[in-house]
Amino acid sequence: MVKTDQKKESCCVSASGVTSCCRIEALISVDERGQMVLPKELRERGNIKAGDKLALISWEKEGEVCCLTLIKADNLAERVREFLGPIMGNLGGIGK
Repeated sequence: MVKTDQKKESCCVSASGVTSCCRIEALISVDERGQMVLPKELRERGNIKAGDKLALISWEKEGEVCCLTLIKADNLAERVREFLGPIMGNLGGIGK
């Protein structure tokens, strides 16, 4: 097996570094209990299985939530580590 030294690419950024385009995947309803169902095809394409954790991120504009984003919790944790890793590494040299 050949091991490659390619940096893992973010799911939202193309090889050129450009953020990928978003699109409407489905229109879903919210029931009286506040529950909604992700369509099976979308769950399959997103490799979302029963028991997976999804982080719900809200975006605000002028004090009101205008957009909601779902991301698999494991992917969110990975993005946070990528962002904070270099920062935390630089903090190790403070006070020396």
